[in-house]
Amino acid sequence: MNYKTGLDFAKEMDQNDPLKRYRNKFHIPKDNNGNELVYLCGNSLGLQPKATKDYIDQELNDWANLGVEGHTQAKNPWLPYHEFLTENMAKVVGAKPLEVVTMNTLTANLHFMMVSFYKPTKTRYKILIESDAFPSDKYAVESQLRHHGYDDKDGLVLWKPRPNEELLHLEDLEAILNTQGDEIALILIGNTNYYTGQFFNMKRITSLGHKHGCMVGFDCAHGAGNVPLNLHDSGADFAVWCSYKYLNSGPGSLAGAFVHERHAHNKTLNRFTGWWSHNKQTRFNMRHEFDVLPGAEGWQLSNPPILSLAAIRASLDIFGEVGMNALAQKSKTLTGYFEFLLKQLGEDTIRIITPENPENRGCQLSIQVKNANRALFDKLTQAGVIADWREPDVIRCAPVPLYNSYEDVYKMVNRLKEILND
Repeated sequence: MNYKTGLDFAKEMDQNDPLKRYRNKFHIPKDNNGNELVYLCGNSLGLQPKATKDYIDQELNDWANLGVEGHTQAKNPWLPYHEFLTENMAKVVGAKPLEVVTMNTLTANLHFMMVSFYKPTKTRYKILIESDAFPSDKYAVESQLRHHGYDDKDGLVLWKPRPNEELLHLEDLEAILNTQGDEIALILIGNTNYYTGQFFNMKRITSLGHKHGCMVGFDCAHGAGNVPLNLHDSGADFAVWCSYKYLNSGPGSLAGAFVHERHAHNKTLNRFTGWWSHNKQTRFNMRHEFDVLPGAEGWQLSNPPILSLAAIRASLDIFGEVGMNALAQKSKTLTGYFEFLLKQLGEDTIRIITPENPENRGCQLSIQVKNANRALFDKLTQAGVIADWREPDVIRCAPVPLYNSYEDVYKMVNRLKEILND
């Protein structure tokens, strides 16, 4: 792609963008003067689809008019409501419907998965994570180690970048497994690193882990809706993700879980259970012995919150219409344009720590501005650019292909340039 620097080029790209109409399906935040902000923070909280209110209002109206009868008589009956999301969610993460369920929140799902797939023994009990994993993942695995009676420092194996680097090398992971693989019970990797934006080859990681007898899971919080995950083909044992970043479901909304189909009918897997993981045909006959559902639904515990599901459904219906392939194609072009413009500022000013290879990243670019601190980020915010600051010196920006434009990217870089020249 031959990118150009002028605003006219950005406008031309937007005019020819086959996904341009989807921007109008979202509320774009505005400043006090009514001007649209440049919102590049979908990696932290996605924007609200305009349809979300209608989806939630439908359930509020049915609750008001039907009360408890809404479980069966609502326009979208509440008893099976989570099933209305399954097909589109499965397409987003590259899974079979049997393998996916929307439930709970991210770290809760991670713990529920580890109940089943972290099976320590006296000699094989360690958990491997990336050294700069999202803190909640680190806290979760440390607590699992302690829960099983192991030291959380001795039992934690860290996949680290090489000296003076930020990115991880799969060869180094392979070396760790070659020396400690028979001690590692579980590999848990954030498939797209929150800090660097590095997207890992999940199929290769899974193959390496399984070769050494490890269970393998992924935290896809920064991947779901951002990159083609192909979870089924990856062979991973499990995965979890939130829905409020790239999946635009609203702050603190429900999360998702994937369990590979080879585990779908294994009733002997240890798990925490509840009545929503029980056979649907006898669920409301309260005196039946527990009979676990096949597939990912067998990890549910409780009936889900319908209002949150409605918000997720509003966004997933858009994803179902667009498709991840089209989103990924625009993402590579849009992020490539962003990278091109940033590089025009000069390597002595800007350093991008996200991988250059589009296959190893999603839409997020993590940038360091040399000799700058958070004051620069604050000025950028005041200039109408909503991005994300991560200590010690990284600004994370995510031009989301579903609603961000090429002009958004142009404006961000132009305003950054103006601040640097001030």
